[in-house]
Amino acid sequence: MNEVYMGMTDNNNNRVKQVAIPEFNKKNAICKYPFESNSGEELSTELHNKTIQEYCKIGDVDNAMKLVAQLEAMGFHPNSISYGFLIDSLGSVGRTLEADVLFQEMMYLGFKPRIRLFNALLKGFLKKGLLGLAVKFLVEMDRMGVCKNQETYEILLDYYVSAGRLEDTWMVVNEMKTNGIQLSSFVYGKVIRLYRDNGMWKKAIGLVEEIREKGISLDRQIYNSIIDTFGKYGELGEALEVFEKMKQESIVPDITTWNSLIRWHCKAGDLTKALQLFTEMQEQGLYPDPKILMSLISRLGELGKWDVIKKNFENMKCRGRQEVGAIYAMLVDIYGQYGRFQDAEDFISALKSEGFLPSASMFCVLANAYAQQGFCEQTVKVLQLMEAEGIELNIIMLNVLINAFGIAGRHEEALSIYQHIKESGISPDVVTYSTLMKAFIRAKKFDKVPEIYKEMESYGCTPDRKARQMLQTALMVLERRH
Repeated sequence: MNEVYMGMTDNNNNRVKQVAIPEFNKKNAICKYPFESNSGEELSTELHNKTIQEYCKIGDVDNAMKLVAQLEAMGFHPNSISYGFLIDSLGSVGRTLEADVLFQEMMYLGFKPRIRLFNALLKGFLKKGLLGLAVKFLVEMDRMGVCKNQETYEILLDYYVSAGRLEDTWMVVNEMKTNGIQLSSFVYGKVIRLYRDNGMWKKAIGLVEEIREKGISLDRQIYNSIIDTFGKYGELGEALEVFEKMKQESIVPDITTWNSLIRWHCKAGDLTKALQLFTEMQEQGLYPDPKILMSLISRLGELGKWDVIKKNFENMKCRGRQEVGAIYAMLVDIYGQYGRFQDAEDFISALKSEGFLPSASMFCVLANAYAQQGFCEQTVKVLQLMEAEGIELNIIMLNVLINAFGIAGRHEEALSIYQHIKESGISPDVVTYSTLMKAFIRAKKFDKVPEIYKEMESYGCTPDRKARQMLQTALMVLERRH
């Protein structure tokens, strides 16, 4: 076994002795040497810190946290660099509360975190939908004299736009301008999306001229926003023209570009073009997105075209995507209701047997697959399995659960999930409210829809076009009743 050695001072007699450092295999994320020296002596605090950092680099946060416990049992704490690695790693896998505890501990010990760590924790809070904690955190930043930077503002914009919080979005944009922070293509892309979601798609396209006048080149972020805007409002011809122009300007489409084009063609019922785009995407060497495959499976399944789905899976395998084909074949079983993977635990076991470790996004895709069929118990089981893997629930997954109960006609359970969201400190977003409205419309409880709509507005979420349409539908039914 190969070992790396490092000099370490023995405080008793000032001798320098050689202590083995674990050698890491980054490819397999496995430590090749146990956490003791070759002489059986305990590792020094320096070696503990170094090993904690190495574990974080390869994404093995569990073993990193075990070493923290060992270090604290010896009466020591990680150093500032190790704290930074730990907070970053925990935040990246959704373990936000643990990251926050370490951050508070770091502050208590007198360390002064850099803005990068503040941003990492802020991003983690907002990713889980913990807006209340995020706001308190921003106040704490101001109290400590830590100034927001470009990344801080972009994290806030990303959340506010996704959550449909129109006023908060404009507040951030105006604060950026006041503080002399230049609006980047990322910011413009988010503003375009905001216009799009509020039914102002022509204004969104008009913003492109402003971008050009300011000398900001149209990059992939902006092109993707424009394509998605055209697609959402059914202007698929224009979306494809922008797509072609994007390629002419040597900007390579990414997975977001392809996802948008495929999704909106599916929604418009043009499955031939959607499948053509899906094939082109794979020819470019891009990894297929499970959510997009689910859209295709859904539409093709409705038409009974299971042979077309099978053919696409075979093509994926021919391109060397065997593991992807196995995952998607399982999703087909769920959508086709063949009975093979009606149980979520069987699905996860099958994935693991294929050598595929489920991620947070895969759990979300699986939960959504069950939810779309109205399999509430299996949707709940997926979320329980996810928690057992150490992945914390976030607002996206709770919205999926509301949708599952809504499709199954169980509006009371959908409402209970909404109440749980509020009680747990997670902030509902525009998707939460619109999904809940849809659940009550399905249950023909039209009188509840205006109540939810008002609550959405009072909470600071700007209703999108879908929510406004559902409100109008409910009001029309109520008016006819009277």
